[in-house]
Formats: sequence, structure tokens, C-alpha cells
Amino acid sequence: MAGIGFELKKLFRRRGLMAMLRAYGYAGVICAGPMLLGVLLQFGVLMVSSWWQVARPDRDLLVCMITYTLLASLVLTSFLSMPVTRFLADMLFDHDEKMILPSFWGSTGIMLVVGAVLYTVFLLFSGATLMQGALCLWLFLEMIVNWNAMSYLTAIKDYKSILYSFAAAVLVAFVTSCVLLALTCPPVESLLFAVVLGYGVMLVWDVLLLHRYFPQSRKHSWLFLQWVDQFLPLALTGLFTTIGLFAHLVITWCGPLGIKVKGLFYGAPYYDVPTMLAFLTILITTVNFVVSVEVNFYPTYRSYYSLLNDGGTVKDIAVAENEMLAVLNRELHYTALKQLLVTAAVISLEKTVLNELPLGFDDAMHGYFRVLCVGYALYAVGNTVMLILLYFTDYSGALTASALFAVSTIVFTVINQLFTTTLLGFGFLMGASLFAIYATFRLASYTDNLPYRVLGQQPIVAQTKRGRFTELGILLERGEQRVDQSLHRSKHARSSDKTNIAETDGVIGRDNKS
Repeated sequence: MAGIGFELKKLFRRRGLMAMLRAYGYAGVICAGPMLLGVLLQFGVLMVSSWWQVARPDRDLLVCMITYTLLASLVLTSFLSMPVTRFLADMLFDHDEKMILPSFWGSTGIMLVVGAVLYTVFLLFSGATLMQGALCLWLFLEMIVNWNAMSYLTAIKDYKSILYSFAAAVLVAFVTSCVLLALTCPPVESLLFAVVLGYGVMLVWDVLLLHRYFPQSRKHSWLFLQWVDQFLPLALTGLFTTIGLFAHLVITWCGPLGIKVKGLFYGAPYYDVPTMLAFLTILITTVNFVVSVEVNFYPTYRSYYSLLNDGGTVKDIAVAENEMLAVLNRELHYTALKQLLVTAAVISLEKTVLNELPLGFDDAMHGYFRVLCVGYALYAVGNTVMLILLYFTDYSGALTASALFAVSTIVFTVINQLFTTTLLGFGFLMGASLFAIYATFRLASYTDNLPYRVLGQQPIVAQTKRGRFTELGILLERGEQRVDQSLHRSKHARSSDKTNIAETDGVIGRDNKS
């Protein structure tokens, strides 16, 4: 991720308001693109629905369908996201770019198959009509490709094109929804199709970018599965973090504030809207981690490990370690302080601003929003510290922190449902607090004895893990080879048949002449 930070840092050095806004736009799309796009489209749908006076039941159903699809795709892709990113970084480090596109289509193919089966089963029993179900499934599959593509697009550094694809998706969805509603088409299907079309534009744009920058190859599409076995804690860390981030929403849908919209589609509009808005407040920390923490911390980190690997003196290693940890503590302090100031500013101004928007905020929603802003701020700080743990290859510490976040958020939110609805959001707040506290103490204890952690706890001989995912990759590779051989034999047989036919025609022609 350091390369991303360095490129974005160049943008932030340019002066002027527009340059600063452009830099933050690039950084926001790169660092929080999936969820940011989902939130923007959600609020776009709400605003367009209010302009065209769409009935409240239709509006609630549409929001539920998009939210279910968004969360399901994010949870599914979260398992492979970190191992795939590690595979991508290793291939770029080894200058083996021809392995990148095959891994993209391999990982995408696996998630599409698994996701299509699971989400189709849900949609069959969800109560959605045939058209609504087909559009939801189409949107779900598009989101899988888009979220997986974002992991690869960070290596391109063509941030302008990525931002254009993001803007084009929002614009196409907005224009299409207005046109279809003006033609008095069914509102739910019209708005759902508009969102599908917007994500489709982004999908095509991003895939074309990947094919433009990386060489074409069909070899070793499943090699990345070895990285899943090798770095399984990374996969579980990504999964648990995503579950902790969104579990409180699902639990609240089933609680006293939840309503049954249609079939299996449940929602809590008075809680969902403040949640999505509160999530946007952590964008400052997400961007700051890349453009500040990584850029300023990474050079000292690289210097320290270079001295360890290249036989530096004990004195030089100690000096480099002290400098690295000092920079790290300073940047983490600044990151937390910036998030605190943003959260305080948002809480101070939210009532004035949100009352002007056509979102129907009441006193209870303002209360949920304020509590969730604090919760997401603590999550942002904890997530930043957890990513630093991954820098030091403390995979077990990061996995424990993410698992604690997921479990505590679920438990506290369930308990939260037993009390008055005015206290909703405190379950997530408590889970995020534990996440931030544990990650901070874990990092402090880990870096207290860093030389031992780096040298003493590492295996003497490099180990290669061969587990179920590696076996799955071998099985898929053999299956792909068999299909290719069958196609080759079929093509060869057709070619032979054409040759025999031509020879037969020639013989018949000569016989006729004679």
C-alpha cells in the first residue's frame, strides 16, 4: 500500500482549493470506494424517490434490496480481499505482472459462482418478484466484480480514470432513474435498474483499465489460492472486520425498531439512514492513513528492516527502531486527533445540516447519528492500529482484534435490543471501543520487544502451507487443462473433418471428369 500513499502525496502537495478537493476525491475513492459508492447511491435513491413522490412502502423495499445486496457482496468479497492484495503485492515486487489478470479472473470467478448460488437461494424465498429478484442478483454479481477490481486498481495509480468511473456510475444511475420515473415506469424496478446500470458502467470501465495496464495471460489462474492458505489469518481478519462493521445493522432489523418490508426483506429506516451517514465521517481517517501514516512511517520502517536484513550494527538498528516507533506514535496520535476533531465538528453541526435535507430526521435519528459517529470514529482508529499490526506481520494479533470486534459488536447489539430503542447504537459503540483498546495495547506490547518479535518468533526455515485452498487450486487447474485439451481435440477433429471433406470433394470431382 505504500506506493499508493506516495502517489497520492504528490497530489496533496499541489496548492489551491480545487487541487486539494481533487486529491481528497482520489484518495476517498481509492481507500473507501465500495462503501462510499454504496452510501452515495443509497442517498441518491432516497432523494430521487422523494422528488418523484414514490410511495413509502416502495421506497423502503428499494432501500432494503440495495442494502441487502451491498452488505452481502461486501461480506463475501472480504474473505479473499486481503490474501488477493498480498498476492498482488508479491507479484508486483517480483515483476511478474503476467500473473495478475489471471488471478483477478480466478478470484472473481470463484466468488461469482459461490455468491450466485447463495444469493439465488435467498432471493427465491425472499418474496421479491421475478424481475426484482433478477435485478438484485444482477446487481450482486456486479458488485462482486467491482469490489474485487478495487484491490487491483490500486496498483495502477491512474487515479483520474478511477475517479471518472466512480463519477460516471453515479451520474448514469441518477439520469436513468429520473428518465424511467418520468416515463411512469414501476418505481422499484426503475430505480433498481438505474443502480444496476450505474454499477455496470463502473464494472466495464474498471475491467478495461485492468486489461490496459496488465499483460494478458491465461496461465495459473488459481495460483492465488496458495496465498489464501499461506495467509489464512489475513482472510479471516478481513471477514471478521466486515462482520463487525455491519452486524449491528442486521441485528437491529430483527429488533423492536425493525419492520418487515416484504417477505424476507426487513429494515430499520430510522436506524439505517443515520448509520450510513455516520460511516462517511471516518473517511478522513481512511485517507489520512494512506497519505500520512504510510508515507511518513514507511521510510523509517523500510530503513529498520533493511538494517536487520543487511547486517547493520546493533547501534544503528537501535537508533532506526527508536526513530521508526517515534514516527509511528506521532502519526497515530495525529490520525486519532484529526478523527476526534472531525467527529466533534460533525456532531456539533449535524442537526442544522441534516434538518435541511429531505431525509426525515427526527430527534431519535439525531441521537442514533451522534452515537454512531463516535462508534465509527473508534472503529477507524482501531482499524488503523490493526493495519499497523499487519505491517509488523502480527497476523495473530490482528486476527484476535478483528474477532473481538465482531463478537463483541454482535453480543452488545443483541443486549442493546433488550433496552429502550433510544439507546440503539451503543452496542456498536462498545464493540468498537474494545476493538480500538485491544488493538492499541497489542501494538504497544508487540513493539516493546520488537527485535525478538522480528527475529526470535520467525521460523528459521521458510514454510509453505498446503491446505484445502491449494488443493482446490490444483483441482481447478487440472479441470481447466482438461477443458482446454477437449476443446483442442474438438477443434482438431473439426479441422480434420474439413480436410477429409475437401479431399473427398476433390476425388469425386476427378471421378466426374473422367
